[in-house]
Parts: sequence; C-alpha cells; structure tokens
Amino acid sequence: MPTITIKDGTRIYYKDWGTGQPVVFSHGWPLSADAFEDQMMFLADRGYRCIAHDRRGHGRSSQPWNGNDMDTYADDLAALVEKLDLKDAIHVGHSTGGGEVTRYIGRHGTKRVAKAVLISAIPPLMVKTKDNPGGLPIEAFDELRSDVRKDRAQFFKDLGAPFYGANRPGATVSQGLRDFFWLQGMQCGLKAAYDCIKVFSETDLTEDLKRIDVPTLILHGDDDQIVPIGASALQSSKIVKGATLKIYKGAPHGIPSVLKDRINEDMLEFFGQSAQAAA
Repeated sequence: MPTITIKDGTRIYYKDWGTGQPVVFSHGWPLSADAFEDQMMFLADRGYRCIAHDRRGHGRSSQPWNGNDMDTYADDLAALVEKLDLKDAIHVGHSTGGGEVTRYIGRHGTKRVAKAVLISAIPPLMVKTKDNPGGLPIEAFDELRSDVRKDRAQFFKDLGAPFYGANRPGATVSQGLRDFFWLQGMQCGLKAAYDCIKVFSETDLTEDLKRIDVPTLILHGDDDQIVPIGASALQSSKIVKGATLKIYKGAPHGIPSVLKDRINEDMLEFFGQSAQAAA
C-alpha cells in the first residue's frame, strides 16, 4: 500500500488516482479515504489527479497513541503534499476534514493551494461557548464520548441514520451505504475515534478561516443533523473572503454520498470546467 512516514514514525496511507491538476481530499470522522471514492473516480475520469489519505488513527494508517489533534492532522496533510510535491492543488474537506483543510491553510499557507472546498464542514467552532452561542452544548459531545466507549460498534450502526438522513420521512438511503459507514468507522482505532470528538467539537478555526485567500466553495445541507448549518457554513461563509456558499435544501450531513452527482457537478463547475461526460 502507498504510504508516507511522518517524523514521529506514523505511517499515513493514501490513494492516488489519475493525472492532471491535483485534488486532495480530507475525510470526515470516523471514516477513511474510501468515503471520497465517488468524487475521486468522477474527477479522475475528467483529467484530475485525485489523492485521498486515511487520517492517522483511521483506515489503513497507523494508530499511534499521540497526535490526535487538529494541528497534527494539518501537519500530516502538509507532509503528504510536500512528499508528493503537489502544486496548484485543490483541497476538498468533508466534516472534520473541512477543519483539517482549514487548519492546514492556517498553519501552512496557500503557496501550494489553488482552491478550497468545504463540505458539511465543522468550522468555525461546533461547541457552544460564550462567544459562540449558536454551537452545540458540551454535553452533546460528552454523550458521544460515552457512547463510543460503551459500545462503539453499535454506536456507529446507529449513527449512520442521521449521518445520511435515513431517519427522515421518505428517505431512500440504502442499507449498503449505512453498512459502508459502519465498516469505515470500525477501521478507526478506538483511541483516535474517542480523541477526535474533542478535535472536531472544540477546535476553534475562526482565525484559520480568516487566512484563506484562495477561491473557496462551501457546500452544506440545511438538514444536517451532525454539523448544523447555523453554527458552521452560515458563519464560515461570512468569514472567508469571497467565499461561495451553496445550500442543499433538505440535505443531510453525508452529501458526498447521498447527493454525489450534484456535489460532483458543483465541484467541477467550481474547478473551472463544465460538467461533461468522461471521454
């Protein structure tokens, strides 16, 4: 398997499909690079080089005890970009991965970055604080931590429903997709799964958003039960200068899967091409 080794010895797995301008994908919690295969295949067919890694502790990457924090996630991403010598890259992040992309730009700048896409992303801050009254109470995240430690397997079985909106009237989400979510979640180590809850809920990315100086597309469903749009995309789109916000009415959190055709076409248009059939 293709991997890079980070300075602390952690091995980061990645997949690298196609040729052309690089598009780098950062996945959500508790998933892996596999969550972006619909986007990767679509874009690789249209002349892009698509790279997606498994975050440390997730998927096929190493499961170190330390380093489950947003700064390290961003530095791991920077190490991958530098190892592959990616330039003029488009960075796409879903959920926690949107936070990873945002912190990567905040820490490492945009010298190698052409554009950014934040999908159902966690910035600027998920937890409710004095300065962030629209966030979710800390008790909600404490409950997540408790559920992960009590019975992670069943918790991920249950979480797939609100993640993809399968618990909404008239939903047509397949059992296969929910099983795929569970499979990816169970590949994530318990320590990483537990620690990452603090990362995605309590990391304040406001200042990082202010440092984004490349064209940015923000995509979010207004029925996102995991990362509510009010404290995330609606705020981020005001902070990132010149950001384009597209709201999917009635859409859930896992839109790269349940609305993959719309997501793919909207990204391709943002990249500067018209949606067209693969040659």
